[in-house]
Amino acid sequence: MLVLTILSMAAAAFLLVHLLMLRRELGRMTEQLQSYNEGVTGKKIDVALFDPKLEALAGQINRQSHLIVEAKAHRKRIENEFRQAAASISHDIRTPLTSIFGYIQLLEVENITPEEKLEYIAVVKNRTKRLQALLNDFFELSVIESPDYPLKTEKLGLTALISDIVVDFYDSFNERGIIPDIRLPEENASVYADESAVRRVVENLLFNTVKYASSQVEIWLEQRQETVDLTIINDARELAGSDVNLLFDRFYTADRARSAQTSGLGLPIAKSLMNNMGGTLTAELNGEKLMLICRWKKVKRH
Repeated sequence: MLVLTILSMAAAAFLLVHLLMLRRELGRMTEQLQSYNEGVTGKKIDVALFDPKLEALAGQINRQSHLIVEAKAHRKRIENEFRQAAASISHDIRTPLTSIFGYIQLLEVENITPEEKLEYIAVVKNRTKRLQALLNDFFELSVIESPDYPLKTEKLGLTALISDIVVDFYDSFNERGIIPDIRLPEENASVYADESAVRRVVENLLFNTVKYASSQVEIWLEQRQETVDLTIINDARELAGSDVNLLFDRFYTADRARSAQTSGLGLPIAKSLMNNMGGTLTAELNGEKLMLICRWKKVKRH
């Protein structure tokens, strides 16, 4: 009986000590969490007392804290992008509008010559077309980036399609004195893609190439083991290495990407379309040559 009493008292003492230690550890965890929430420390909660359930609780709290931090960072990034978008759109719209308004004021001057009047009207028309193209591209990009943007994905022969598109740019290259080096496979390389989207992607890339290339242009379509790759290469002496990763940014406003005649959204639109088709569009700078690489998943033979 005495032994049983001693064992009971020992068990009670052990439980009491454990409860006291547990209480102290919970208080310690509470202090750590409070310091973390108040931004006093970035250290996550650690448990000094060996207790599987306490460790599991601390792990879940740390996981939730990490998710909250990520959510805040994401929200901040979205807010920054929104402010950047508002500033960019405002600037891009205000510039041609200011120019249009200025030439309209000149047209109101009574002593202008008929030749000057025709010149000013031509400038106003040109700036108006620029503004219209800009608004159309902004709208198109917002539609393309929506989750429910419709695509008709089907088996598509790229060789014939790329050849057809490149032919349409023959006069544009010829006007620049450029003879592109074109390499297409004899076999019609097949991919799963949306034909109209592929056409828009390639046209946007070629528009960019025609605009900025001064001499050599290379257009290669290659079949690899898992993919079909379209590579368009042109000289890019004025392009800095730090700008390459920004070419697909809708807010990239370097002179090379945006001019008085274009919105600078051709490459972002092309990248969004490639992403929607499950492909990729990347840019690399090799020396003084810019490489734009489209990559689609290859249709395998059975």
